[in-house]
Amino acid sequence: MRKAAASAVLLVLFSGCSLVSSPAYVYRSVPASAAIVSGFIQRGAASWYGRQFHGRPTASGETYDMNDMTCAHRTLPFGTVLLVTNLDNGLSATVRVNDRGPYISGRIIDLSRGAASVLGIISTGTAQVELKAVGNE
Repeated sequence: MRKAAASAVLLVLFSGCSLVSSPAYVYRSVPASAAIVSGFIQRGAASWYGRQFHGRPTASGETYDMNDMTCAHRTLPFGTVLLVTNLDNGLSATVRVNDRGPYISGRIIDLSRGAASVLGIISTGTAQVELKAVGNE
């Protein structure tokens, strides 16, 4: 009986011990699967965000740089590369999804200031665009 009790105590004591510790949670960009975004096309309103978010973390954990060619999309996997075409002037830019948004109803994408500049929407603030998935990082 004593042996069984000692074994039970040792079992309880050592059950919490582990040679491998649990890793801390790490934010990282998860590459998009080509199968997930293959053939993705979307049309709608785009806007841009800049200085007020510059240097802050994005939803993917990256630091937002308003001059990079990045964007926020509600559902596409982080790392998805999109060809964005401004339907008002025909200008195009390639951007990478690294954030979530936009949070304003009726908009489909939030562009970095750098991307908005290439697309010619800095002064207007918004534009009608077409998004086409062209790959992943």
